[in-house]
Amino acid sequence: MALAESTGDFFEKAADELPVKTMATSSSKGVQVNGVNGVRGGLDDEKERPSEKENRLVNGERSGTATLTQRKQQKSSALKAKDNDYPPLYDDDEREDRRLDRIQAYRAAGIRFAPWNIPYRRRMQTVAVIIHCLSIASTVSFFFFLCAIPIFWPLIIPYLLHMSLSKNATDGRLRMRSERWRRLPVWKLFGEYFPAKLHKTHDLPPTRKYIFGYHPHGIISHGAFAAFATEALGFSEKFPGITNSLLTLDSNFRIPLYRDYILAFGLQSVSKESITNILTKGGPNNEGMGRAVTIVVGGARESLEAQPGVMNLVLADRKGFVKMAIRTGADLVPVLAFGENDLYDQLSPKTHPWLHKAQMWVLRTLKFTLPFLHGRGIFNYDVGLMPYRRRLNIVVGRPIMVAQKREGEIENEEVNRLHSEYVGELEKMWERYKDVFAAGRRGEMNILK
Repeated sequence: MALAESTGDFFEKAADELPVKTMATSSSKGVQVNGVNGVRGGLDDEKERPSEKENRLVNGERSGTATLTQRKQQKSSALKAKDNDYPPLYDDDEREDRRLDRIQAYRAAGIRFAPWNIPYRRRMQTVAVIIHCLSIASTVSFFFFLCAIPIFWPLIIPYLLHMSLSKNATDGRLRMRSERWRRLPVWKLFGEYFPAKLHKTHDLPPTRKYIFGYHPHGIISHGAFAAFATEALGFSEKFPGITNSLLTLDSNFRIPLYRDYILAFGLQSVSKESITNILTKGGPNNEGMGRAVTIVVGGARESLEAQPGVMNLVLADRKGFVKMAIRTGADLVPVLAFGENDLYDQLSPKTHPWLHKAQMWVLRTLKFTLPFLHGRGIFNYDVGLMPYRRRLNIVVGRPIMVAQKREGEIENEEVNRLHSEYVGELEKMWERYKDVFAAGRRGEMNILK
């Protein structure tokens, strides 16, 4: 990018002409300078006196190592800026009002309670998050309430038969997807709660098909829901002509009423059949062009690694999505969500190893995990199961073009090459934006098995 190149040239030039701090004292005889390299200040244009030259040499030897290190660091940063083709992004969040809320919070037993004078829109944002977080519990409870009333039995029995036989989650037709539902104002409030923002770095032509890889999983992947299951963050405006479907476990489509709730968002099963159908149907030529799917690649295993200030991605051995991209001819698009791991606190596997082993056993046996988490409450900032109000910055990276091949023609070398390129793009995104969106991080990004 032109901006990145100009910035890199500026720093490289600045490193070669690094100015040195000077301390000048004026007198009637002129200006005397004592500095690291004997650089003279003020308006004195006289030649260096021998004593000043000696001081410059002595002091230069003392600071030469530090100056050389600074130059190397600045040149290294300039080279990284040149090599990285991602544009600059900025975090324009204003959190002063939240800080004041916490200062004014009423404390009792070590818990900070929200003040009464919270703005009305902030309260509506909390309601929107409650609606989504309780969606499974509320829909299942309502279904069993209907089951307790005999007059509804003639409707419930056909519904259960339809649910068991339906292919809406795997046939790729997206018949139950509702754009009006995805654009409801309540989801805009949901995105403003954190708040969340979707960042576009490269154009995605609608004449191609795509597989978005979302990282990290976090605890519940609220960022993926806001960005790709709704229009809260303006996906269709940033990437016009692309119909994106967020994928989830097939078991979610076996929950009465909840399945209809998520189907209205356009969610589909993460099975191979579902991905193949979505990316080979629809579009202008009914070949899947202009369609995309979003896969949270790390899955339940990665959710156990979710800790605030940490970016651990379970990706080293996850290559199934790359094979699906080759089978369907879909380009790979890395997505890095800064702040996803900060939305909840959970017990660390380092401090509770026996609990982590139990969680891994449940994951291997039942194919889902039970994270021991806590967040904030509805009326307090410290105790509850709601996510914290912490900034989410979801960055969509550069697309990696993939050539379509049949099942028998896929070679491991090609899969490994694309996987390495994909990981490399994630690392570029991390290096480019970590100081902007993850300034308070506790470590660097790690790729785990």
